[in-house]
Amino acid sequence: MSQMRLIPFKIESVTETLTEIPYGVKQIEAPKLWKNGEKGEGIVIAVLDTGIDRNHPDLVENIIDGRNFTDEGSEDDYSDRNGHGTHVAGTIAAFENGKGVVGVAPEAKLLICKVLDRNGSGSYQSIIEGIRYATNWVGSKGERVRVLNMSLGGEKDDELEAAILEACAKGIVVAVASGNEGDDDEKTLEYGYPAGYNECITVAACDENKKLAYFSNNSLQVDCIAAGVNVNSTYLNGQYAKLSGTSMATPHIAGALALIIGLGEKQFRRTLTESEIYALLVKCSTSLGYESSSEGHGLLRLSLMYKKRRN
Repeated sequence: MSQMRLIPFKIESVTETLTEIPYGVKQIEAPKLWKNGEKGEGIVIAVLDTGIDRNHPDLVENIIDGRNFTDEGSEDDYSDRNGHGTHVAGTIAAFENGKGVVGVAPEAKLLICKVLDRNGSGSYQSIIEGIRYATNWVGSKGERVRVLNMSLGGEKDDELEAAILEACAKGIVVAVASGNEGDDDEKTLEYGYPAGYNECITVAACDENKKLAYFSNNSLQVDCIAAGVNVNSTYLNGQYAKLSGTSMATPHIAGALALIIGLGEKQFRRTLTESEIYALLVKCSTSLGYESSSEGHGLLRLSLMYKKRRN
């Protein structure tokens, strides 16, 4: 069986220092929820990727646990030797420390499942094991995974889909990248997996001006769109990098789902199902004017989570 790999992405730049709220975090209005205390507290997000820089000052406090499913190092060595996983994790949940970057859900916790090696490659079995580990993981205080992020791609596989279905059945929402094989033509469709599975929330990419990224895959499975061009986030050795790809768009949605779950469950005063969480995501999405195959339901505006009060 062929291996699953990182969806090709572009490293735009790397820098030692940075202080900003990245534009993609602002674009989906996450700071508006922060002002009301909604920062993802209590929500665990599993990141299936190349691992994480375990000592990065913007990430270290939000790593709750992790495991290595690759042949690279021991089982408890989920350190990132590529950079992709660290970048994704920062967009999701880099915490507020007065410097560096801030993630969409800066108080959410990260469960790191290293399923890809330093070359961005991993077996389907490793990824399936990672999904099942995240699905069944229980924290020291009874925490469970609520969101799973996969910015990777490959061929269709029945066992992979079965593992995703198991996660969804336990109420986990699965966010995946649509892929970067787009030809800048909305009339043509490009499919990869797990983006092609209906059970996943498939994320396309736009830029700072809310323009569809030329590389973003169009497909009938696209659910939403988020920033994926020149995205600043955490990187190896405590650094920061600006990367482009639908891999960078997906963690914006994973972090947003943490905020949606937190606020939604306060509003409904009960645990929400996976389908209810998806419905809230749709409620908060607004079209950018593209085909549904390019943007799905559109770009998130998280402030729409607040119900309008009747006079």
